[in-house]
Formats: sequence, structure tokens, C-alpha cells
Amino acid sequence: MAFTELEIAQHKRDMDAFMKRRRPPPHIREKLDHGYRIVGQSVELFDIRPDFRNPKAKRETPFAKATYVRNKNHWRIFWMMSDLKWHGYDPNLEVKSLPRFLEVVHKDEHCCFFG
Repeated sequence: MAFTELEIAQHKRDMDAFMKRRRPPPHIREKLDHGYRIVGQSVELFDIRPDFRNPKAKRETPFAKATYVRNKNHWRIFWMMSDLKWHGYDPNLEVKSLPRFLEVVHKDEHCCFFG
């Protein structure tokens, strides 16, 4: 079941606050920026960079994802590994809230999200 309109509004507020804190400075955003999308039961974070073959085109590269498991009332954390597949974030597989997920991503203690 997808998020309700109220849940989406709350998630957007949380994500916008995170983006305000983590986005690169404005003068760098043409070469590197971050974005997010909410799809189904998941929130996905991605980098936005110029394509190396066509610098006028932008490429989105996902690096973190949280999927809400409604029947257990928790979020599962995933990171994009070099094999381009989502893997559970072993140091912290589950959290109770989206803000807690964003805190884990922001700290990036194991350098899986921001390198």
C-alpha cells in the first residue's frame, strides 16, 4: 500500500530539511547535486551529475534508499553497491522513522552513502 497524502507531506518536509542540510553549495550544484524521490513505500536519495559522454545531459545515480514496512512499523535501509544492486545497510538494517534513516545517511559512519 502506498503512502497516504498526509504521510507524503510529512516525508517531503523531512526530506526537504535533509536536503537543505546536505546539498552542496549553490556554486557547485551544476556539477554535483543531490535529489530524492518518493516511490510507493520507498524514499530514494540520488546524486545528480553531468553525464560524462554528454555534459549537457544530467545523470541520476541512486545511493541510499529506505523502504517502509507497514506491518512491522519500521524502515529498512539500503545502499547502492558497486554492482548497482541495493544491499541492506548491515551496520543498521532497520530504523523506526524516516528522520532516523536520514540521520544514519547524514553520519555515513561506514562511508557507504557519500564515499
